[in-house]
Amino acid sequence: MSEEKHHHGLFQHKKETPVLVEDGGDYSSSTVNYEKIEKEQQYKKHVKEEKHHKRMGHLGEIGTAAATAIALHERHEAKKDPEHAHRHKLKEKIAEAAAVGGGGYVYHEHHEKKEEKEEAKKSHGKKHHHLF
Repeated sequence: MSEEKHHHGLFQHKKETPVLVEDGGDYSSSTVNYEKIEKEQQYKKHVKEEKHHKRMGHLGEIGTAAATAIALHERHEAKKDPEHAHRHKLKEKIAEAAAVGGGGYVYHEHHEKKEEKEEAKKSHGKKHHHLF
């Protein structure tokens, strides 16, 4: 136990690299297929990006829903409080614009996710056939 180093920090983990071992001149057992490793790394990268865009899309949906709720609330306040109706109408318009912007962001992230999914399929070696 005392020989092993125990790191308690978050960023002090080291990734192990594969070590090539020679077997008395026989390189066939120690040959590493770097192309396969690179394809696997590319695939993992694309899957990670796909998950990222999916999460960002969900956050955009939450933001759009929140902005819509605020707009509805401000519309209600404008009817309820005629003295400050103009102020509530302005806030409603701002919230509506935020909701529309959030919807556009969700749409953007959806397409980014689709592109990453296609790239992951290509990098993993699956062929994408077009029938038409």
